[in-house]
Amino acid sequence: MKIEITLLLISFFVTVILGMIIIPILRKFKVGQIEREDGPKSHLKKQGTPTMGGIMMIIAMIIVVTGAYIYLSITNQGDLANNLLPILMLTIGFGVIGFIDDFKKLVLKNTKGLKPSYKMLGLLIISVAYVIYLVYGLHIGTDTYIPIIKDYIDIPIYIYIPFAILVILGTTNAVNLTDGIDGLASSVSTCIITCLTIIGIIFNHQEISIFGSCVIGAVLGFLMFNLHPAKVFMGDTGSLLLGGVISAMALYLKMPLLLIVIALVPVLETISVIIQVIYFKKTGKRVFKMTPIHHHFELSGWKENKVVAVFTLFTLILCIIGLVII
Repeated sequence: MKIEITLLLISFFVTVILGMIIIPILRKFKVGQIEREDGPKSHLKKQGTPTMGGIMMIIAMIIVVTGAYIYLSITNQGDLANNLLPILMLTIGFGVIGFIDDFKKLVLKNTKGLKPSYKMLGLLIISVAYVIYLVYGLHIGTDTYIPIIKDYIDIPIYIYIPFAILVILGTTNAVNLTDGIDGLASSVSTCIITCLTIIGIIFNHQEISIFGSCVIGAVLGFLMFNLHPAKVFMGDTGSLLLGGVISAMALYLKMPLLLIVIALVPVLETISVIIQVIYFKKTGKRVFKMTPIHHHFELSGWKENKVVAVFTLFTLILCIIGLVII
């Protein structure tokens, strides 16, 4: 536990320092948020707030995880050190795709950003590479843990590989949709990643507990600037990164099904969008005032802080339940 706490604290302070450096740079180059005109009117005042703040988390993770890799290597823990790299590569890869999208929209002023087909292709390639590495590189097997039953089932490989890829893509998209209110995605993701890190400690997967601690510190450091009223937003750079982290850790732990419980908030955010689109196409009417569903609560009179507090508390309770049923 000592190394995990140390890495968490280092990651936190590194991210805070990076925030003090990067946010003024983003502001100087006018890399600002573009708000939807059909969105909550209270959001219009956020127009121009620096975004792409996920860069802070990416850089902090690279610095701290690399430091952990070097430390573990020189202390004769080479295998543990090497196991950190695939998870880091997946999350950085997703963050880079989000960065390219943000860069095109906010710096190059291409309002469409990265073409959806190109974005999905990039995410798919990285997801396939990670899953193939887990199965054929680390030989972790295709057995998947079933919460409550507390046992593993062996999934045929031709089913497991597409299933695992869908977990990564689905989780990433869900976290991306959750990012829409000051501090929401970062607060909810912190709870989920902390839960997975604790599971890593319980099941003695030290690579997960070490990597998770680095990420928790980075997200908490980012949250210092992202709480309402936010001084910076994470953009797709950060939301795709966090989705990659959550899915990568869950698959490494063989517990992707647990995400249905502990990541229920992002799941509901996604379901609300799907319901809204299908219902609107069929009837021309809306089920919710606006989706993702956090905007529905905003338009129903909830303040941003209340939405974040309730959604985060709900996630915290779900994570506790998740720890009980594993």
